Amino acid sequence: MENTGKLLVTSSPHICEGSTTTKIMWTVSLCLVPAGIWGIYVFGLYSLMVLLTSIITSVLTEFIIVRLLKKETTLYDGSAFLTGLLIGYNMPPSIPLYIPVVGVVFAIAVVKHTFGGLGKNRMNSALAGRVFVMFSWTGPMTTWLIPKTRGVADAVTGASPLGFIKTGLIDFKGHVNGPMDFLFKKGYPFTRTDIDITAWLNQHIFSLWGGSVKSGYIDLFLGNIPGCIGEVSALLLLSGVVYLFVKKIITWEIPVFYLGTVCVLVWLFGGLRYGTGLFRGDVMFHLLSGGLILGAFYMATDMVTSPLTGKGMFFYATGIGLITYLVRFVSGLPEGVSLSIILMNMFVPLIDRLTLPVRFGFKVEKYLTVVNYKKEGERESDAGVCPAHWLIKNKPHPKMK
Repeated sequence: MENTGKLLVTSSPHICEGSTTTKIMWTVSLCLVPAGIWGIYVFGLYSLMVLLTSIITSVLTEFIIVRLLKKETTLYDGSAFLTGLLIGYNMPPSIPLYIPVVGVVFAIAVVKHTFGGLGKNRMNSALAGRVFVMFSWTGPMTTWLIPKTRGVADAVTGASPLGFIKTGLIDFKGHVNGPMDFLFKKGYPFTRTDIDITAWLNQHIFSLWGGSVKSGYIDLFLGNIPGCIGEVSALLLLSGVVYLFVKKIITWEIPVFYLGTVCVLVWLFGGLRYGTGLFRGDVMFHLLSGGLILGAFYMATDMVTSPLTGKGMFFYATGIGLITYLVRFVSGLPEGVSLSIILMNMFVPLIDRLTLPVRFGFKVEKYLTVVNYKKEGERESDAGVCPAHWLIKNKPHPKMK
């Protein structure tokens, strides 16, 4: 920095927006609160115990590790709180409490601090903790409660829509008009609220265009379905997303490319499993079911584990969408959002390197298979071969200097 007397000369950036890690973390946590309240309401007070256990364990683990490593305290920046909250949101309502504890400890101690703490983790720590316990305790992690809004008693278990379809299609032979028709014919229950609203929409809205929709979408949108505590209500999750966009905490690229990829693939090939053919997939069902909304807007957009450039965001989000589709439609798992995101997290450093913009005034050399290099005073026959990536962005091979 140089003070000339008239001007203060500094390096960029020259405009400070005012955002801090603390503000971002607590804002994201605040935007997630409505979905959590709904999960507690429809699944019961035990869901609150799961969330509190996850958050408290996360904060305590962060405190212990910071003290052991003699680092500056990071409890107040909200990152540990948000990690615990997200892991709790990704837990089934009836999960034994020791499972989120193990997931949180793995997320904070192994995934986050092994690589140096906040800002240096290679993958989303909350999702890594969720995937770890998912493959360790598959049974409890796939046991769902039916919401009380369906008029059932507490602790009654039932299948999620994605799980019901995945299981039902194993021995299915025939033809149905998509997942909603499959759920209806197999006796999957819908709420009276869903049936009444769907009937009104068909009578007053869709009938104007000569169309209609089946029951089930309203339950998916509102959150009257079995699922994880914080992922079932698309409506309340999207209400928080609006605020995140207004405050410019997240940008449109990753959610749009991610959801767009899933939509295109589902539309193209999603109808094949039901016998309806190509270009007949039910896009809306897959957008509103599972953890797609929570993952696309709150976890795939994590600033630490997502690419920096627009081009990089495109490749990153498209990859997540492709893997999500493959897991849902090809693998034995009904859901693949968490696994898809952490798999692409590991490619982010490479994506950033390959999509780094060229500085003004510099020229990008074309990729070459190999080039010969020769040190000063060396005979031509002693020269070696230099890989082409050493020439990218005018960075010569060290031996060429």
